[in-house]
Amino acid sequence: MRARKAIAGRPAIPTSDTGRDEATRADGSEARANGRTCIVTREVKPAETMIRFVLSPDGMVVPDLKRELPGRGVWVSARADMVAAAAGKGRFARGFRRPVEVMPDLAGTVGRLLCERALGYLSLANRAGLVVAGFGKVSDAIAAGTVKVLVEARDGAPDGRRKLMGRVRARPENTIEHADMFDSAQISLALGRANVIHAAISADGLTEAFLAAARKFEAYWQETANSSCAAGSV
Repeated sequence: MRARKAIAGRPAIPTSDTGRDEATRADGSEARANGRTCIVTREVKPAETMIRFVLSPDGMVVPDLKRELPGRGVWVSARADMVAAAAGKGRFARGFRRPVEVMPDLAGTVGRLLCERALGYLSLANRAGLVVAGFGKVSDAIAAGTVKVLVEARDGAPDGRRKLMGRVRARPENTIEHADMFDSAQISLALGRANVIHAAISADGLTEAFLAAARKFEAYWQETANSSCAAGSV
C-alpha cells in the first residue's frame, strides 16, 4: 500500500488501499482491471465501492475496511442489505470454500465501523487545524472561500442550515461539498466540542479522506432506514 509521507506528526494518508486476495495474479497485477466480484450479486465493481472480508484464525468472518489484512478475501457490495444477504444465505462459506462463523448483525457492525472511520478522519482534520465550527465562523469561512466541505448535523435546526446553504449557493464558483449524514452528538465527539451543528473543513488530503469515507457510509445505508453509527438490525 502506498502512502503519502507523514508530515509533522500527522499520520500518512493512504493513496491506494488494495488488499491481496484471490483476485491478484501471481505477477502482482490485479484481475479484471482492479474490479472485484460481489459474492451476492456477482457484479464486478471497483474495490472502492465494496467491502472486503477475511477470516480470523478461528474462522470468523471479519470486515477489512482498509483492505490490507492478510489472507484470502471475499468482496461484497458496500450496502447494508448486501452484507445482510451475504451473512444470511451461506455465501461467505461458499466464497471462502470452507465452513465459517458469521457474527450476529454483521451488517450493523460494518455500518458502525464505516461511521467511526469517517468520523476518525474528521477528528484528524480537526487536530490538523483544518476545521472551524459554529455558525458565525463557518459563515465567514464560506465568504472567504476557504471551505472544501460543509458539515452539518442532520438534527440541526432547518433555518440555520438553510442560511448557510444560501451562502454556499451565492458564491460565484460553488465547489463546496456538503456532508449531513451525522448528528450533532457524533460531530461534537469527533471535534471534542459541545453542541456542534455546523462545521467547515478546508482543502487537504485529510479532507478528501473524510469525504470519501462519509460518502461510503451514507451509501451503505441507502436501501434501509438506518443510518446511525450504532449497530442495528437491517
